[in-house]
Formats: sequence, C-alpha cells, structure tokens
Amino acid sequence: MPLLPQSRKARARLMAVAIAAPVLALAVGLSLWAMRDAVVFFYGPSEARAQHVAPGRTVRLGGLVQAGSVRRLPGGSVQFSITDNKAVQAVTFHGDLPDLFREGQGVIAEGAFGEDGGFRATRVLAKHDEKYMPKEVADRLKASGEWRPEPVAGAAAQ
Repeated sequence: MPLLPQSRKARARLMAVAIAAPVLALAVGLSLWAMRDAVVFFYGPSEARAQHVAPGRTVRLGGLVQAGSVRRLPGGSVQFSITDNKAVQAVTFHGDLPDLFREGQGVIAEGAFGEDGGFRATRVLAKHDEKYMPKEVADRLKASGEWRPEPVAGAAAQ
C-alpha cells in the first residue's frame, strides 16, 4: 500500500499542505517569540507573593490603596501600599499620580519587583468615576470574597 495518493490532484494537495504547515507554524512561532516582552501579567498582592514573581519582570499589580499608606517623598516619589485584604505590597512610584488616586480606591500599578521585594511602578492607573473599578481588581476581589458592591440607590431596607 503506497503512502502517496494515486491521483495527481490529491498528491498536489498533499504537497501544498506539507509545505504550508511548517511555514505557518514557523510564522506563528516567530510572532509569539517577538511578543514575549509585550505580555504583561496581572496579579493581586497575595497572588504575586504566592507565584514568586521574578525580580525585574514587568507585571501589573492591582488592588485597593491601603488607608494611611500614602507618603510623598522628597524628589517627587510616592510610596503607598496595595492590598487585596489578604496581603499588602509596598509600591514606590516616581511621577505624577492620576487625579483620582486616593486611599481605599481601586488601582493598578504597572512595574517590576526589585531584588528587595519592593514594587517599583512605572505607571499607575486609578478608577475614573464613582462606579468604576478596574475589571481585574473587581474580579480578584470577587474571587477572594472581599467584593462589596455599592448599594442600589432607592432600594428599601428590609
């Protein structure tokens, strides 16, 4: 029993597939390899601690700004802590914070962990109105059982 089909048309199709498949696989592989630095993972403070995120790797750290943790340092740096009510992570950011950044609000900090375990943010994102919380932060809070949605206006107390 021969491995190749008997008809010329079927052999031509088989050859086309045999040539196209490795070319396509190579293209996909090169695309994924080129994007490896563009992928940024999202963690809550407790997940980052459990996953042992490598120092220097760019990640997003999200949660709530811990009350009483915001300190402005000389030179324009700000230190604050992000919590998911399970763990707390200290963050240092140099630059201007968003106008809506404040204690007790949802925040996402993009940056990297240092060798000392501190998180150095290069970008800080804050919620933009009273009803909004970053999707990743809300999902993490829901998963941990800490989600407390706003009460619906006009709802009668029972």
